[in-house]
Amino acid sequence: MKILLANPRGFCAGVNMAIECLERALDYFGSPVYVYHEIVHNKYVVDRFSKRGTVFVETLAEVPEGSPLLYSAHGVSPEIRQEAKGRRLLAIDATCPLVTKVHLEAIKYAREGYTIILIGHEGHDEVIGTMGEAPDQMVLVETAEDVERLELPDPDKVAYLTQTTLSVDDANIVIAALRAKFPKIANPPKDDICYATQNRQEAVRELAARADVVLVLGSQNSSNSRRLAEIAHSMGIPSHLIDGVSEIQSSWFEGAETVLITAGASAPEDVVQECVDYLQNHCGATIEESFVREENVHFPLPRSLRELLDQGAAPVADRA
Repeated sequence: MKILLANPRGFCAGVNMAIECLERALDYFGSPVYVYHEIVHNKYVVDRFSKRGTVFVETLAEVPEGSPLLYSAHGVSPEIRQEAKGRRLLAIDATCPLVTKVHLEAIKYAREGYTIILIGHEGHDEVIGTMGEAPDQMVLVETAEDVERLELPDPDKVAYLTQTTLSVDDANIVIAALRAKFPKIANPPKDDICYATQNRQEAVRELAARADVVLVLGSQNSSNSRRLAEIAHSMGIPSHLIDGVSEIQSSWFEGAETVLITAGASAPEDVVQECVDYLQNHCGATIEESFVREENVHFPLPRSLRELLDQGAAPVADRA
């Protein structure tokens, strides 16, 4: 058996930044540090931080007044920011800058009086945060059929934005439907779907045709990881989205000569290597690193955290 290791794979710049934020916050404050929602959508990452004393919450009522609070990489609504301020929480914004870009676009279009159509998945943390920027002027769609059902007050004053972790192919279908229905529709000068999402999808499209089975490392609630498995499946190649090696079933590889392994943007590299080790030990697999595109993007830590770190010693004793 041969393993094709897709490159790029795994952590993107936004996830790296968010994880470093939480690590530095834990070093500075000690535990507990609170995070609104999962820091990233990955079971292994969340479990690891939980063991270090991170408390993941779904409402700010769970956070004691004055405590340190991180906003996850997916972003939050202005309402959450205001509530955190009212509870005197020490807020650190670990939102991915590419998500922040979409928020700023929403604010701009709302101020200009547009109805904003957001292409995304209902209930996703990123979508909830983005729609919170202009809830009275935003409409969520997921499919071309959703577009056909739209009835807007001014069809000539419409703009669209997209969730950053969508399937590029699926988004393009919805965008084409929007352009057909609203010929004057406006859109940002640069795509909202992030570079990492696009690059990982491109790698799967290019490499999956050479494989008999595709393994995608990532959690079920990770939108970008699910898209990778769906792309391989749409090409007629058996694909499995798994959190880690414990979920592997040996029957998947019966008769398989080549296995493509990739990972979503929130999946750590160590879970990839555990799966590689499994296939080497159980199937005598060899490895071929397959590079489709280079990535060298880096996001700095947010100013709110840098300013705390610049102050020097942590106030851990004060919170004990």
